[in-house]
Amino acid sequence: MFMEKKLFTFDEIKLKMVNYCTYQDRCHQEVEQKMREFMLIPEAKDEILLYLMRENFLNEERFARSYVRGKFYHKSWGRKKIANHLKFKGVSEKLINMAMMEIDEEEYLDVLNKLTEKYINSLKSGTDFEKKQRAVRYLLGKGYESDVVQVSVNQYFNGGVVLYNENK
Repeated sequence: MFMEKKLFTFDEIKLKMVNYCTYQDRCHQEVEQKMREFMLIPEAKDEILLYLMRENFLNEERFARSYVRGKFYHKSWGRKKIANHLKFKGVSEKLINMAMMEIDEEEYLDVLNKLTEKYINSLKSGTDFEKKQRAVRYLLGKGYESDVVQVSVNQYFNGGVVLYNENK
């Protein structure tokens, strides 16, 4: 009925953690969570963590940069959502700010405008006002800042004319 947990040696666990970190960039919190499965004593856990960092299998900066690129370029998330998810994973504010530099400002606005256009064009019914509201909610949910969302949505409904002074 009950499956017995297999016991692993220290070296086997270390190898499993190397493979875990090699498969995909991980943050410290994810690695510590994975190690809890093995019920290691604190000294062994610390030794494995130090080994992973020393051998560059575990690198929080690399993880943060990779995470930002992946969520922006593949899922089209905005900065706020990405930053919140990184905070939840225990990444420091300094590293989050550094990683956010991976996003080019021009590309960021271009992706936002394309998302705006695609989403509004997918809406089948509703007045322009309702479509604007729904688009704003959708884009805020994707993690974009409210000021750039408003500009993008208004720009869409005004035929591409920017409605604010860019030199604020």
